[in-house]
Amino acid sequence: MKILMSVLAAGLLALTAATTAATADPGQVTTQDVHAADACYTWSRSLSQGATGDDVRQLQIRVAGYPGYNAVLGLDGEFGPATKAAVTRFQQAYGLSADGIAGPQTFAKLYDLQDNDCTPVNFSYDELNNCNSDWSGGRVSASAAKANALVTMWKLQALRHAMGDRPVTVNGGFRSVTCNNNAGGATNSRHLYGDAADLGAGAQGFCNIARQARNHGFTEILGPGYPDHNDHVHVALRSGQLWSAPNCGI
Repeated sequence: MKILMSVLAAGLLALTAATTAATADPGQVTTQDVHAADACYTWSRSLSQGATGDDVRQLQIRVAGYPGYNAVLGLDGEFGPATKAAVTRFQQAYGLSADGIAGPQTFAKLYDLQDNDCTPVNFSYDELNNCNSDWSGGRVSASAAKANALVTMWKLQALRHAMGDRPVTVNGGFRSVTCNNNAGGATNSRHLYGDAADLGAGAQGFCNIARQARNHGFTEILGPGYPDHNDHVHVALRSGQLWSAPNCGI
């Protein structure tokens, strides 16, 4: 009987061990795992000052919200001093080693922040287009309008993170000419180009949003005190600067 019990016990231990091995945590996900699994865009090399190419431009899109106060980062595919500074600010914002070189740590954080369609995790194309489904009818091609909206979303992601990762409400974005006319928008509205967003106050308040937006690549900021903008903050990219939110000291 003792022999039989010993055999049964041994078998049970073996089964338990096998089950444990099969269900055990396979270990921490590495940078390489994230790199390989990303469904949007995958960088294949580290990027530093002097690099050029589409991979640099893809990086620039994602750090476009970190150009510094009253600045805009060019999306030219050339890794110059401004791109290095933006990468450094991004790294500082997320507690990474801030050397201005985009390597595995930086890419891993970008992969964490983007969805499979390359939009940042906290914003979507649907939020930036309440007008139509195909981005047509504006002042630029549908593809250009959608591309502009993508950059705007990455700027908004940077703004959101800078304000404590509290939600930022987007009430409007791209408009076709017809949608813009129906909304009573200006004939030269940036909404027609896809790079504008109208933001609700949320938990942050209009003035806090307007002030913070000055650090994230928006050359057009309109808010409380500007005609017809007491109930939202409008941010966009335009040629030349237009910041006006008099009730907020802007």
